[in-house]
Amino acid sequence: MNITKEQIDELNAVVKVAISKDDYQDKVEKILNDYRKQANIPGFRKGQVPMGLIKKQYGKAVLVDEVNKLLQDNLNKYLTEEKLDVLGNPLPKQQDNFDWDNENLDFEFELGLAPNFDVQVKTKKAITQYKIVADKKMIEEQVERIQKQYGKLVSKTEVGKLDEVTGTFTNETEEIEHKTTVELEKIKSKKAIDALVGAKPGDSVTLKTKGLFKEDYLLSSALGIDREKAEKLNIEVSLTIEEINEREPAVLDQELFDKLFGKDNVKSEKELKEKIKEDSEKQFEQQSDQKLLNDITEKLIDATKFDLPSDFLRKWIQVSGENPLSDDEAKEEFEKSEKGLRYQLIEGKIIRENDLQVQMDELKEFAKGFIKSQMAQYGHLDPQEEELENIAMRVMSNQDEVKRLSEQLMSQKLLDFYKEKANLKVKEVTYDDFVKEAYS
Repeated sequence: MNITKEQIDELNAVVKVAISKDDYQDKVEKILNDYRKQANIPGFRKGQVPMGLIKKQYGKAVLVDEVNKLLQDNLNKYLTEEKLDVLGNPLPKQQDNFDWDNENLDFEFELGLAPNFDVQVKTKKAITQYKIVADKKMIEEQVERIQKQYGKLVSKTEVGKLDEVTGTFTNETEEIEHKTTVELEKIKSKKAIDALVGAKPGDSVTLKTKGLFKEDYLLSSALGIDREKAEKLNIEVSLTIEEINEREPAVLDQELFDKLFGKDNVKSEKELKEKIKEDSEKQFEQQSDQKLLNDITEKLIDATKFDLPSDFLRKWIQVSGENPLSDDEAKEEFEKSEKGLRYQLIEGKIIRENDLQVQMDELKEFAKGFIKSQMAQYGHLDPQEEELENIAMRVMSNQDEVKRLSEQLMSQKLLDFYKEKANLKVKEVTYDDFVKEAYS
């Protein structure tokens, strides 16, 4: 077998593979002999079928199968040995005069080659790294939510503006009949609030669904219908009141602190607010990190210029899927995936040049940390090392989990690398300002 490469340009090449009869004959003959031993053909005893008949029935299929195996194995070996960085997979070139009856067979494959380029992680223009802080207003609101959540219900005989009303919404035409609890604080419509305030158990109040709640999603849960239907709904519904309650805020005492954070971990209202601030900002860090990763990705794609073997990639996309695509479909698919492909190449170069590959021992420790945080959510705050080790081994026996964790760990390694090497400017913002700036 002889394999040669013809360089078309920097991004395209053709590999030519010449296979002679000596390369495949022994394997083909062995398989056909095995067929002959096992063949059951009427008129012949088992193992006595003439080889000529076996070759006539199976020879071409066996030849094609064995030659294709030779091609795949040796082509992959050649690409590895020659250190050819290819995109997609080699594409067989159409050969009009090809004949499987020839003893010597010649094949040609098109290659799309990865481009050479440099990556400058430290861009000229600084990239904003948001530090989201929990401001006083947010902390106070969180304290109020905690007091409300852990407070006690006090039954009332008349609806007030801060009360909760339990009752049944009905509308015969829309087949609505759903019991629910409504907080008056979440109602937007002034007419609805005026109609409800002063009502008593047993009263029925007519409300318009349009603009009833401050948050649109609340209407679907209140009426027991899907969100799509609720979004289009503009009708009147009756709310028959069954129960009225005022939620009395919980006292900020040691009993509540222990229930929330464990015994004696928080001992005062000041420490409670400090804990809320710390926990909130830790959660915000995940969002700001993801925003930073997205922004650096976009910046690197824009700043790193290189050409791709576009014609080859369009052809490869056209034939590589389960169903072949038309020229226009392949072009559209390439345009949709081009940015992602460019970042894959950039990211791969950064990983190789800075030795950021994920090692198995790192992955195992990462898995144990992930498991530990999951257990903490269910109150298991101090698991034994042996327990973590056993769970981690089970997780890492699942290839899908290994892939998912590897991707998460690689994202973390890249993020740490970017924080160290990229040109960043830190900007402190509240969560509301972050949402406005980052996603407006």
